[in-house]
Amino acid sequence: MAEVIRIKKKSAKKGDDGYKIVSVRMKDELIERLDALSAQTNRSRNEIINLLLESAVTIVKIEE
Repeated sequence: MAEVIRIKKKSAKKGDDGYKIVSVRMKDELIERLDALSAQTNRSRNEIINLLLESAVTIVKIEE
């Protein structure tokens, strides 16, 4: 299993993040978990998804 991913709380402010929009289908249970993380860290769901994906991309190993 992957190492723990730590996310710090931040103050509430929003703005243009300069990213492209991507549409992804997710199960309701996963969205609920993301929303819980969002509420606990005062970050948007989008920020949480980006933080988690950035971390995951660095630890993924391709197997053949």
